[in-house]
Amino acid sequence: RLSELDALVRQAYADFDYKRIFAALNAFMTTDLSAFYFDIRKDALYCDPISSVTRKACLTVLDHLFRATVIWLAPMLPFTAEEAWLARHPSQQGSVHLELFPELPSAWRDDALAEKWRKVRNVRRVVTGALEIERAHKRIGSSLEAAPVIYISDPELFAAVVDVDFAEVAITSDYTLVEGDGPPDAFRLDDVKGVAVEVRLAEGRKCARSWKILPSVGSDPAYPDVSPRDAKALREWEAMRKAAE
Repeated sequence: RLSELDALVRQAYADFDYKRIFAALNAFMTTDLSAFYFDIRKDALYCDPISSVTRKACLTVLDHLFRATVIWLAPMLPFTAEEAWLARHPSQQGSVHLELFPELPSAWRDDALAEKWRKVRNVRRVVTGALEIERAHKRIGSSLEAAPVIYISDPELFAAVVDVDFAEVAITSDYTLVEGDGPPDAFRLDDVKGVAVEVRLAEGRKCARSWKILPSVGSDPAYPDVSPRDAKALREWEAMRKAAE
């Protein structure tokens, strides 16, 4: 998405089309970032061990996002962009207005990957719709209480999303992906063909740190109230604290 936006922003500035830049960046920040990427990455950022590759990758993405969006907005929001830049990069000499637009690698433009994630987000819409029904009927409170069963009858769609962790994408404790039509009473959306969702309750105990409900909670005797992932994170934090003493 950054690669797609880069071309749009550069052309719009050349055309003095500031409304187009604002509309594109506003949609990107609200729809792609706030409502999706930030939402599904909070767990990894907050709860993964410090050594987690996923967490480190997310921090790298956030750094690229910050740099690109603040520099792109600087000509239109000079004072706000400068304040944000100096909060991230404190300096007496530095300024966002001394920065050039970032040169984004052409390899970042991956239309096949973009299409894959368009499909993932469509499936996610069905899952979140089913979760909202359960929440409205007071059968669940948080989405982490659920372990949805996702039925996909389209073989091409199933192949595109089979390697995606929908517990992470839909913010549930577990999930099951099944190739097939699903039961008649499963939740469906008219505009997402071939996807049905049946919501079941997650099994196990609630992790005191991530709030996920998992059978593995308590399997580490040193940390009886959390999952193995969270126990590893706590162990790494404790090791860092001792090393700093």
